Amino acid sequence: MGEVDVIIVGAGPAGIATSACLNRLKISNIVLEREDCYASLWKKRAYDRLKLHLAKQYCELPHMPFPQDAPTYVPKNDFVRYLDNYVSRFHVSPLLNRNVESAFFDDNIFKWSVVVKNLISDAYEVFFGKFLVVATGENSQGYIPQVDGLDGFGGNVIHSTQYENGNSFSGKNVLVVGCGNSGMEIAFDLSNWGAKTSIVARSPVHLLTENIVKLGMFLLKFLPIKLVDIIVSALGRLTYGDVSEYGIRKPTKGPFFLKVTTGRSPTIDVGSVPKIKSGEIKVFPSITSIVKNNINFEDGDTRYFDAIVFATGFRSTVRNWLKGGEDLFNEQGMPRQKFPNEYWKGKNGLYCAGFSSRGLLGISQDAKNIAQDINFILTQKKEKIN
Repeated sequence: MGEVDVIIVGAGPAGIATSACLNRLKISNIVLEREDCYASLWKKRAYDRLKLHLAKQYCELPHMPFPQDAPTYVPKNDFVRYLDNYVSRFHVSPLLNRNVESAFFDDNIFKWSVVVKNLISDAYEVFFGKFLVVATGENSQGYIPQVDGLDGFGGNVIHSTQYENGNSFSGKNVLVVGCGNSGMEIAFDLSNWGAKTSIVARSPVHLLTENIVKLGMFLLKFLPIKLVDIIVSALGRLTYGDVSEYGIRKPTKGPFFLKVTTGRSPTIDVGSVPKIKSGEIKVFPSITSIVKNNINFEDGDTRYFDAIVFATGFRSTVRNWLKGGEDLFNEQGMPRQKFPNEYWKGKNGLYCAGFSSRGLLGISQDAKNIAQDINFILTQKKEKIN
């Protein structure tokens, strides 16, 4: 048994940042993590060539900027080093191999009770806290959509979190499902490794370069989002032309408008578009069904594939273990309120970090908001006692 002011579930960037902010305010907290390391998505489930898809100034955690000599778009390994330094600087000490079985607010003691299984000893542990921060985030579990016949597929099926590089796929027919940043980058990597690569473009996407995105972020400081979207969309068209003839549709709303309202980022092309135009990477519409290794598509085409990589996003797992909290979370384990509303705070000292669909910038703001709010509440209680 253990008792602290704040229990944080999840040791990804959101949990680490929240703990760091609380430590700076000298508020006791523990971070519970089911994996054997913190930031496991970055350390264990990110492909080799991954880079942050936003400029570094939008990806910093609270109270610690990136080094000045860091590249604008930080590579995965550099970001992991940044997280290691962050944890060390702010004395964050997650309890690893702790799987949260349940968490509920105990009305008898007015505290959160969190039951945890220690995956090393198989023993159960109970923690009590005045506040509970759900920091498992939107990316807690890789999502693979239901597809008719997928269970009988004769080849290899993986989620993008299991993809490292294309070495083992050389010479094979590989289908990447999803044309967001991960999907397009994995398709490009597979092609470079000699795989016969195809991609499913299920949803419309904005195709932009790193420099166009960087320019758009700069312009947002001075211009309304609608005007910035017009400018960057025009630059995207000038760069790539009309890609609809290759099977990639463009959204009706602007790229930065979609980022703010839905959390969906524009796709930053790393070299996939020229390969698509040359036919080196083929584009298909949605999958309708699978029969052994043959995949049927919406346009009536059928092709043989050796492997499928699903770059189809993630799902929240909050509802698997949180009892109550319906005022904050909906049935899908996502906040009922949306940014810029106070989506991060519920009743009885319940909070969430990393659920705003605003990436690391949103995580940083969540951590600061939560720590400041908890500090205000604790300060008020001390003043009443005195």
